[in-house]
Amino acid sequence: MEDRLMRTRQLLGDENVAKLRRSRVTVVGCGAVGSFAIEALARAGIGHLKLIDYDAVELSNINRQLFALTSTLGQRKVEVAKSRIKDISSDILVDVFDEKLTKDNVEKLLGETDFVIDAIDDIDGKIALIGCCKAHRIPFISSMGAARRIDVSKIKLGRMDKTSGCPLAARMRKKLRSEGMALDFPCVYSTEQTSDTVAPGREMGSLVTVTGLFGLILAHTALRRLLDL
Repeated sequence: MEDRLMRTRQLLGDENVAKLRRSRVTVVGCGAVGSFAIEALARAGIGHLKLIDYDAVELSNINRQLFALTSTLGQRKVEVAKSRIKDISSDILVDVFDEKLTKDNVEKLLGETDFVIDAIDDIDGKIALIGCCKAHRIPFISSMGAARRIDVSKIKLGRMDKTSGCPLAARMRKKLRSEGMALDFPCVYSTEQTSDTVAPGREMGSLVTVTGLFGLILAHTALRRLLDL
């Protein structure tokens, strides 16, 4: 009998599909990178998603964010994300937190989870999230900078201490070392030099093809870790 996950079952088998259904994944950041990660997790059959973001959909988001549509302008991103997930599968449990993650609330927001995806831009928030995951031994993956890049062949999956060519990663490495945290966790980054020739002065310009791939790689890493593949 056909079901939403028929093709996934054909590839991974019933046991692994059941594992994904029992899994709890937290995604922090529902924007350009996070929206694609969330979409992939929902379509892959993750049974419980927790989404954390404090922003609303804006017109400038439409070029690269799955949750940004003409019909969703002005709506809270977490609520739009929840509605879309439920439209993919009403069986998925979705918890949403319309809050900015900080060092003061990270423990409360994360709670119990099997895997965390860091798709936020704020360095202080990223440091707080990584520190909490490490303290509680929660497996996670972090996204570095996807803006101002064009060459998708330069997107890499690797350990934080092996990153190169990414200004955000450089700042993160320095900050993490100052906090006494090891750089032995996985991240997605690009070795491409940030573009100074395209739309000068628009530092955060980005393409959906690049940010989307970042998000899909984050989700794929989560799935493989959950299934030990």
